Amino acid sequence: MGLVAVCSRRASRSSSACIIVTMLLSLAYMPCEAYLSSTFYDKMCPSVLNTIRTSIRTAVSRERRMAASLIRLHFHDCFVQGCDASILLDEAASATSERNALQNLRSARGYEVIEAAKSQVESICPGVVSCADILAVAARDASVAVGGPTWTVKLGRRDSTSASLSQAETDLPRFTDGLEKIISLFDNKGLSARDMVALSGSHTIGQAQCVTFRDRIYNNASDIDAGFASTRKRRCPTNDGNGNLAPLDLVTPNSFDNNYFKNLIQRKGLLESDQVLFSGGSTDSIVSEYSKSPATFNSDFASAMVKMGDIEPLTGSSGVIRKLCSAVN
Repeated sequence: MGLVAVCSRRASRSSSACIIVTMLLSLAYMPCEAYLSSTFYDKMCPSVLNTIRTSIRTAVSRERRMAASLIRLHFHDCFVQGCDASILLDEAASATSERNALQNLRSARGYEVIEAAKSQVESICPGVVSCADILAVAARDASVAVGGPTWTVKLGRRDSTSASLSQAETDLPRFTDGLEKIISLFDNKGLSARDMVALSGSHTIGQAQCVTFRDRIYNNASDIDAGFASTRKRRCPTNDGNGNLAPLDLVTPNSFDNNYFKNLIQRKGLLESDQVLFSGGSTDSIVSEYSKSPATFNSDFASAMVKMGDIEPLTGSSGVIRKLCSAVN
C-alpha cells in the first residue's frame, strides 16, 4: 500500500495524523550517518578507557620519549586518509605502507605500544574497539602522562583496510618546510594557522635525529643562536651520527610545557620547521602569546587535538575493526 493511499483512507479521521505518518516514513528512508561520540563504548566496552590508560602509562613510565612518539603517531595517522589507523599497517599488510614514507621512515615509533594496548583491549572486548580509536586515546593519555593537557576523545572510528605511501609523502610536513607550506598543509586538513602552532607545541617533548637538524646548526644563519648551535654540534658532527638524538626542547625535554615557544623566541628551535614559526612571519604573535601563557597554549592544544581527531574518520559500516593493528583481518 502506497503512502498516498494511506493518507487518503485516513484523511477523514485526521489530516494531522497523515502529516505525521508522512514525516516518519520520510525519515525512515533518509540515509543513516554515524557520528563520533565520547560515549560510543560505554555499553559495548565500558572499561576500554581505563585499559588503554593503564597500558599507555606503563609504556611512558618505561620511556618518557614515548609520549611524544604517540602524539606524533596519531598526528601522522590523521593527516593521511583521515584518522583510520592506516599508519599502523606494516609492509606485510600493505605494499604502500605509510611507515616507509620519508616523514615516517626510521622516525615514527610507538607501533608496538599501540599493538600492546590493542591486545589488552581485545582480551576484554574482542572485535569491538578500533585501532584508530586506541591511537586517538593513547595520544591524549600520553599527553597527560607527561604533565600535558587532557581532552575528551570522541570515539567510534573504524580502521582502514589500506594505506597510502604517496599521500603520506605529499600531505605530511617535512622538517625543511617553510611557514607558508606548513600553513597550507594544515589548512588542507581543516586546521587553522593557530591550530598548527598549538600542535607544533608538542615539540616541547621528544627528540629529533641529527640528520634532521644538521644543516640548520651548521649554516651559520641569523635565525639560530650561536651558543645553541654549538651545543647541538657536539653530538651531530658534519659527516657522521645521523641517528644521534637531541631534545626538541633543551630546557625541559621530558615535561609538557610552553618552553618550546620561549626557545623559538630565543632562536633555539631545533628544526627549521620549528624556527619558521617565529621568524618575522604571520605566526610570530601566536608564538609570543603561548610563550607568556601556558594556560592558553594548553587549552588551544587540547582543542586542536580534538579538531584533528575529526579528520575524515571511517564510521558506521565503513572500514573494519582490525584484530591486529598492523594487519588487515
